[in-house]
Amino acid sequence: MAPREFAGAIPSFVTGAIPSFVTGAIPSFVIVAYLIAACAGPQPVGTPPITAGTGAQPREINLIARDWEFVPPIVDLVPGETILLHVVNGGLEVHEAIIGDSAVQEAWERAEAAAVGGPPGQTPTVSVPPELAGVRVVVGSGERADLEWTVPSDTAVVAALIIGCHIPGHWERGMRAAVRIPPLPGS
Repeated sequence: MAPREFAGAIPSFVTGAIPSFVTGAIPSFVIVAYLIAACAGPQPVGTPPITAGTGAQPREINLIARDWEFVPPIVDLVPGETILLHVVNGGLEVHEAIIGDSAVQEAWERAEAAAVGGPPGQTPTVSVPPELAGVRVVVGSGERADLEWTVPSDTAVVAALIIGCHIPGHWERGMRAAVRIPPLPGS
């Protein structure tokens, strides 16, 4: 069958030619859309809901101590849960993680400041009264220490917790992490 011929004016798009206003607009639009999507980067993945740890199955938490900071800077703790805290020292100096309220942090800061100038060693030999001791983990450079701990059940107590390092000079340089009580699934 022979191709048919049309008489009269036939729009250019029917003949296979693309009008010039489209050739400039579509590629530019496609390029701009692609660049916007590429600059936006991957969409953040949400943190999965926290399931509180138990004595039989503690929830594992990693806390990395680097010189003058903790990573993450906020640690989620559920009142009454049992955790397995892995404190990893990724810094060049000895670090500690002291878990307690502001009174505990102040007690450790005073005690360790008083030990400055003492004999060299991993960490100053210091002590605080038992009611101000909190929880203390000392970790050498490049090492890891693990602690299984049951978080207090009282929400107000947990909300007041701070994690700090009181090796002389560290606290004053901002080496601390906040504690947050996360929402639980179904709450």
